[in-house]
Parts: sequence; C-alpha cells; structure tokens
Amino acid sequence: MNTDGKRKPEATEVAERAGNTGGGTDILARALQDKLEAALGASVIIDNRGGAGGTLGCTIAARAAPDGYTLLLTSASYSFAPSLYKDLPYDAVKDFKPITNFAQAPLVLAVHPSLPVLNVKELLALARKRPGEIHYASAGRGSNIYMTTELFKYMAKINLTQVPYKGGGPAQIGLISGETQVIITGILGAIPHMKTGRMRGLAVTTKQRSPALPHLPTIDESGVPGYDKPGWFGLFSPAAVPGPIIAHVYGAMAKVLKDPATVKRLASEGAVAVGNPPEEFGAFVRAEISEWSKLIREMKL
Repeated sequence: MNTDGKRKPEATEVAERAGNTGGGTDILARALQDKLEAALGASVIIDNRGGAGGTLGCTIAARAAPDGYTLLLTSASYSFAPSLYKDLPYDAVKDFKPITNFAQAPLVLAVHPSLPVLNVKELLALARKRPGEIHYASAGRGSNIYMTTELFKYMAKINLTQVPYKGGGPAQIGLISGETQVIITGILGAIPHMKTGRMRGLAVTTKQRSPALPHLPTIDESGVPGYDKPGWFGLFSPAAVPGPIIAHVYGAMAKVLKDPATVKRLASEGAVAVGNPPEEFGAFVRAEISEWSKLIREMKL
C-alpha cells in the first residue's frame, strides 16, 4: 500500500500474540477474517505468535516494515508489559500506532468440575482453608490470564499457585484435563467447554453480567467488591506507518464492526464490537498502561 492509502495490499499479516490457536484473540481474528478481507480488498493472514507473556508477537510487529502489511492484533496484556519487564524490546507507546479497539469481552472465572465449589464464596473459603494447594492455569507471567488472576488473589486475599502454559488455549486444556483446578480465561474460549460440562463457570470479571452468560454473577457481587477487569482486543500498526494507511485500515475495520452480522456473531461469542477511532483508542490504551503500572507496584509483581 502506498502512502495515499488508495492502493490496497495483497496481504495484511496480523502478528497475533494471545497464545496458541484457541485463545480469545485468535478466535476473534478468525471470526472477522473474511469480512475484513472483503472490506480491505486483500488477503488477511493470521500469524499466531504466543509466548513470553505475549511480547514475542509485539516485538515482531514493532520491527516490521512500516508499509501497512503487518499489523498487531493483541489483547489487554499489551498494557501490562511496560511495567512487568525491565528490558522490553519495544516501547508500547512509542513503537506502535493504535488503530481501533476490536471488541471488549468479560473473562470467566471457572473451575474444574472435580473442585467441590459451586460459587465464588465457596472457592474463597476453600482457598483460605488450603492456602497454596489449589493450582490455577495461566498463559505465562505477564499474560492477561496471569494478571487478572493475580489481581483476583490480591483483592480476595487468597493464595493460589500458578501453573504456566504456552498460551491461552493450552491453559484451558490444562484446566480441562485436571492438571489445574482454577482459571480466569476469555469468555470466547470458555463457553464451548462450559456447555459440555468440562469447565464450571463461577463468575465474570466485569461489573455487569454478560448477556452471553446471564446466569453467571460477577466477581464483584460474589465476594470481591470492586473487581472489574474486562478483556479488550486492539489493532495496532508499527509507529512509522503513514497516516493515510492507518485511516484506510481503520475505515475497513469500522465498516466490519458496524455490520449487523458481525455484531451478532461477536455477541454470540460473548463479545461486544467497539470500533472506536485511533485517537480515542490511543487514550484508552495509555490509561490502561497507567492503571496497571499502579496495580503492579501495589501487588509487588
């Protein structure tokens, strides 16, 4: 694509860093892939790069040629990395341009069916009775699963032991197989396993209940007041990508996210389409980075 934004690329490569196939970001990317290809008039290749708390995919995208062919679709864990890693190989603010917030979705606090708890209060009571004995699955230090669970532990004053996996998909498999007993994971990946009974949902991480799982209470109303951490999924480009290209990609994304079929598809997965403009999304990301910086200091992570 040239800088006037008129010629469309033959392929847009999305360096996607939420974990191995099966994580929420991967599910979302594939749900929108066909419609985004039509809106861009280009092929969209999903290159799923998990690992190192999600920083591998971000590093690849930050170093990519600023021609609009490589974009970064990432999750809320993008806002943790600047405060967790001293030698991060990219600057989350300076090395990227925000394009839009794809969608927001709650995460789900769930347990393996063998754990003898039916709600959050019972989980808290059991965890306090058996400190450190209950294991939770994470996608590795710095991942969204890790940070939201550590915040849950901190606010609830309980001790759960982390078992790290190489991505959100493997973390869910660890829970389903019984290797771990607790997980906070994306609603997009959790719903199928909850329907089959392989995972028991206890609560959602947002202040409001999810329309996709209206029977599940929130963590906030279940014994941990003030807990409110939705998942978000955002699209970024390398910082040097020219403005007209950003505008072209955002226009295509906004069109896709306003499409009634897309809105309905995301809602069925438990997500809400957003599609806000680059300036608004950029302000949101900077606020998230600042808030998590404060929380990470408080939790001594």
